[in-house]
Amino acid sequence: MIDFLNIVAAVLTIAFGLFGFVAPRYTASALDLAPTHSTMGLSEMRASVGGLFVVAGLAAIWIDEPLAYAMIGFAFVGAALGRCLSLLFDKPPVKKVLIFGGIEVMLAAWFLAANPF
Repeated sequence: MIDFLNIVAAVLTIAFGLFGFVAPRYTASALDLAPTHSTMGLSEMRASVGGLFVVAGLAAIWIDEPLAYAMIGFAFVGAALGRCLSLLFDKPPVKKVLIFGGIEVMLAAWFLAANPF
């Protein structure tokens, strides 16, 4: 059952990453980010919000080892910690932070609890 749920969580990771990877303008809008005088922000969305999570999910499924899934968990821990710092220093929209951060915390908890390293 853990193997199946690992794949489901990895596919969710890939799906969330695909938004940033193939639809960076939509993702930027959902995250309240606005373009400036260049398209570098779109490049960043495709890279750090998109490709990073798409390839991490695909790699974990391909490698199929607990540590590979745990590493995705650590990435989600980093994302959730960044959101916590943002709550302290940036005063972002709390509802959005709780929704996105909640997803990150749940995925991090699953990946790390189910995949001892």
